[in-house]
Amino acid sequence: MFTGIVTALGTVREVLPLGGGQDMRLVIGVTPDFLAGAVLGASIACSGVCLTVVDLTADSFAVDASAETLSKTTLGRWRAGSRVNLERSLRLGDELGGHLVSGHVDGVGEVLSATPENASVRWRFRVPEPLARHVAPKGSVAVDGVSLTVNEVDGAVFGVNIIPHTAAVTSFGTLQPGDAVNIEIDTLARYVARLLEYRA
Repeated sequence: MFTGIVTALGTVREVLPLGGGQDMRLVIGVTPDFLAGAVLGASIACSGVCLTVVDLTADSFAVDASAETLSKTTLGRWRAGSRVNLERSLRLGDELGGHLVSGHVDGVGEVLSATPENASVRWRFRVPEPLARHVAPKGSVAVDGVSLTVNEVDGAVFGVNIIPHTAAVTSFGTLQPGDAVNIEIDTLARYVARLLEYRA
């Protein structure tokens, strides 16, 4: 489990094909302090995708992504130099600054626009239609692993405000309209929808 509070920005150093090119190994460079205490098998959220550490150096870690993960997330688009939002897994007693995030991406959304609004920037995203009913005004959503509060919803489009600090410490600083992003809906919304299906 994670909180959606990004604690580091990593950079993809290598993209290595595995399993005849269907799977992928990603080597991600980070500052050494981010990996303090990390061990093989640890879970790290990489732009919202929970991945398992399979190799470690002083300033990098490697993770393997299956063909299934590549097809359901933005990882298949990553190249050397891609910026990655990173968060170590939540430990009991840690501050829950965002909301509970599982690291299981529900779908890939699209950045529609980024418009300055007072001291922040209003970002608008389009999500796949099946996810739209799970996004609610003032509810929570994770975009590329960043916990955000939804401002408004219009069909499959929703908006959030990003303050300068968030833009500086996450990939929002380089995100552009047209880019693809990983979307994880709020866990509570997922289960409420499932219960309503059974009642119908």
